[in-house]
Amino acid sequence: MSSGLKTQVGQLARRSALRTLRQPAQIVPALVFPLFLLAVNSGGLKEATNLPGFPTDSYLTFALAVPFMQGALFSVMNTGTDLARDIETGFLNRLALTPLRGAALLSGLLAGALMLGLVQAMTYLIVGLVAGAELVTGVGGALVIVLLSVTITTATGTLGLFVALRAGSGEAVQSMFPVFFVFLFISSMALPLDLIQTDWFHAVASANPVSYLLQAFRSLLIEGWNLGDLALGFGIALAVFAVGMTLASRALKTRLVRT
Repeated sequence: MSSGLKTQVGQLARRSALRTLRQPAQIVPALVFPLFLLAVNSGGLKEATNLPGFPTDSYLTFALAVPFMQGALFSVMNTGTDLARDIETGFLNRLALTPLRGAALLSGLLAGALMLGLVQAMTYLIVGLVAGAELVTGVGGALVIVLLSVTITTATGTLGLFVALRAGSGEAVQSMFPVFFVFLFISSMALPLDLIQTDWFHAVASANPVSYLLQAFRSLLIEGWNLGDLALGFGIALAVFAVGMTLASRALKTRLVRT
């Protein structure tokens, strides 16, 4: 990476991070809402641990994987809304008049998502462990959980950039949040794949990448060092990042041509 590109990324990353810190409305819901659902689900579904073959006797431990994915979905809305605001205020048009590279713009905008993802991951993990969740992989597993969570959060942030560049408005980005949230509900969020008895739901959950991202977290919390699950989880996250950045880059070119 050239020094000029590093400077551009650094300046935009600093702006993105500071803007995120100055907006409690982005940070608080992304921390509180997933933890609230964790408390509700771990209390209401704890009887599921009595099912034959359930991987743990602590539903809290099983459910702790879900907040990491919910936090990643907030990244779609927050990152996209910030970019949409830049489009609506004309800031992106002014940037187009500078030598700023598209790669620097997109990479810098993801800094806020990365920073918030780190805060989210540490908060979810600490609260879960204090509440009584297990972590069989110890300190090393905790570090990998945080790394995986930040990777997924940054990857989903690229989808927010794409939607913002295509739609050009914050309202359109926010309207997409329920659509992305559906992917969580049709996954193995509540039960392991092998215990889902409804055929159509099992087929949908098995085809849903979110199920395997959840399993990557659960392998560290419940099973131990399952390198296959971890490789699949990181692989899906990196694939989403690659696809999202490609789509966002193309949408950025189209957006700049329009203006």
